[in-house]
Amino acid sequence: MYDNYDSLEELSDFPDGTFHQDMDSPKQALEDLITKASKECLVFTIKFCEEFLKSDISELEKESVIKSNSEINFPAI
Repeated sequence: MYDNYDSLEELSDFPDGTFHQDMDSPKQALEDLITKASKECLVFTIKFCEEFLKSDISELEKESVIKSNSEINFPAI
């Protein structure tokens, strides 16, 4: 996508910045992101999520990345 760009690293930062202990629920955090983030931020977030989902790593590894970067901050995810 971009030179020197690591979608896996970017994706691991996303849950920490979006789903954290101060939120009411995952749904509310997502709604807040959609309503408060800039258009550029949303486009970038969608692109790196799509890149991660289309990557060559296995589904199990993808699940592991998402889980390990989400459950610490919000186990309901």
